[in-house]
Amino acid sequence: MTIWINEQIDPSGMIHACIACCNQSQAQDCHESFEQNLTKEQKAWGWEARLRKVNSWDEVPVNALKLD
Repeated sequence: MTIWINEQIDPSGMIHACIACCNQSQAQDCHESFEQNLTKEQKAWGWEARLRKVNSWDEVPVNALKLD
């Protein structure tokens, strides 16, 4: 099983938004939204939108909104 995780992360590495799902297309749409919602200033300060995949729900951050 592949689980896609979208995260918005501040310069210190703190996750401010996290959504996990099994649908790659849905995950890509979410990633694009996360990316678009970051302002130029946030990006300049080091904020990032990250899309990654894991193989188990145990690897998903506890604070994630889990869509299945």
